[in-house]
Amino acid sequence: MSNPLPPPPPSTHHHQHQPLNIITPATTSATTMTSDANREYRKGNWTIQETVTLITAKRLDDERRAKPSTSSPSKPGELRWKWIENYCWDHGCFRSQNQCNDKWDNLLRDYKKVRQYQSSHSQSQSSHPFLSYWSMERHQRKLHNLPTNMSPEVFEALNDVLQRKLNTQQQPHLHQPSFSQSSEQLPLKTDQNPPEIDAPVTVSDKSDSSETESSENLDSKTKRKKVRKIGSSIMRSASVLAQTLKSCEENKEKRHQQVMELEQRRLQIEETRNEVNRKGITDLVAAMTNLSGAIQSLIANHYDQT
Repeated sequence: MSNPLPPPPPSTHHHQHQPLNIITPATTSATTMTSDANREYRKGNWTIQETVTLITAKRLDDERRAKPSTSSPSKPGELRWKWIENYCWDHGCFRSQNQCNDKWDNLLRDYKKVRQYQSSHSQSQSSHPFLSYWSMERHQRKLHNLPTNMSPEVFEALNDVLQRKLNTQQQPHLHQPSFSQSSEQLPLKTDQNPPEIDAPVTVSDKSDSSETESSENLDSKTKRKKVRKIGSSIMRSASVLAQTLKSCEENKEKRHQQVMELEQRRLQIEETRNEVNRKGITDLVAAMTNLSGAIQSLIANHYDQT
């Protein structure tokens, strides 16, 4: 995951949010279990308060599993989403574990779309002015294939949870000692046996020691060659990856321009079709008027002849 995005600005849309209740870890004491048979799960759209409660439950569950305590140990056979359902139920979010799981997947998908749009367009060198997601109207978000109802509160809460999870995963690697160098040097020390003092140094002993030194030099040269090869392959892979990412960004920009052009063409075709319909109706009215006049003339001539 890349560096965290700056917090989104306050929403400018004219919709009212429900007041958010801040849920602290102190509220995660023993949750009261309610029988599933007595639970009537709520259906329909999620409110912002329910969504924030779900995100808080997911964050606390991640922390609970990362640092198991004696007060609420994590059992091997325990269902994760069942714990989250119980937490949400105790905090006024009457949803089932399946609903919580599906909603979390949808939240992650929408979060990634908004984050990718904000980061890719803010860093692009395009001449078009950048329109932030938080400044868009609903139809503009739909035109860019973005979620239409992501609120700043939900985005900030998701960003906080994912950053905490990333930091937790990176902490063990920061303190892990490196044994690669010492393990490579151990064979060199064990092969160098000290010469015996009582034994005289003969020609065969010298040749054996020279052969050992030459083999050690060959091993070190081989290792250096392997390291250089690995380094060069890593550099080539990084270069290919950078080119691929650059081409992907260019393709995204092209697709965006093509979508805008197609939208303009569709509007022009619609306008032309409306114009043709208006002209056809006008011509039809004129033809009906002429026909009516001709009929009246025929009737008048018939009366004059009689």
